[in-house]
Amino acid sequence: MSKQTKKDHILVVDDDNEIRELLKSYLEKHGLQASTAIDGKAMWQVLNTSSIDLIVLDLMLPGEGGLSLCRALCADKKIPIIMLTALGEETDRIIGLEMGADDYLAKPFNPRELLARINSVLRRSRRFPDSAEKPTDSGALYFSNWTLDTVARHLVSDDDLVVPLSGGEYRLLRVFLDHPNRVLSRDQLLELVSGKQAMPFDRSIDVQVGRLRKRLGDDSREPKIIKTVRSAGYVFTETVRDEK
Repeated sequence: MSKQTKKDHILVVDDDNEIRELLKSYLEKHGLQASTAIDGKAMWQVLNTSSIDLIVLDLMLPGEGGLSLCRALCADKKIPIIMLTALGEETDRIIGLEMGADDYLAKPFNPRELLARINSVLRRSRRFPDSAEKPTDSGALYFSNWTLDTVARHLVSDDDLVVPLSGGEYRLLRVFLDHPNRVLSRDQLLELVSGKQAMPFDRSIDVQVGRLRKRLGDDSREPKIIKTVRSAGYVFTETVRDEK
């Protein structure tokens, strides 16, 4: 008997019963396992009893809001998150991305587009798994006064300060470390980090670069590690070593 392939398990968190049932049916129709939750309390109950591969999280929820839940999830678990936001709520989208969400989709949306986003984020998370997606002998990469632990996925400073990274921050930093001293456009970074093409006025990469600069203590007014190249993109200026 052939071994059955494990289905990716998606958790849809939304207080709209029609949306929950529609997405559950649609995702299952396309080969995924789907669970639903009406609010944050129900979400944590599912997470405590099931192995979830990705969360579709509505930001407008009763009780604890989606942004607060996103912050807690990114701090506590390494599960990819796609946010559902009201059309035009750009501030919420930016805050969510800053907290570490992997992608967002504005309501109303086509379930087919959400499925494409889910598959893209899942492919990306497997390309950059929880261990190191590109292992080194030491499991670490060194630059400036920082060490990137590619197994624990956090930064360690020369004075032993541990700085945690969200999934998006880790992937972006890995892209920079794999392409040092090379100007990368926003479109290139989005493709390498997210596996998708940029939409007009898409600021997600700028948000993630700003967040990563804060982690590195790189002054955004005069950055020295990740520099902005006017009308071209960003460049990582440090030498990257696999030995200290």
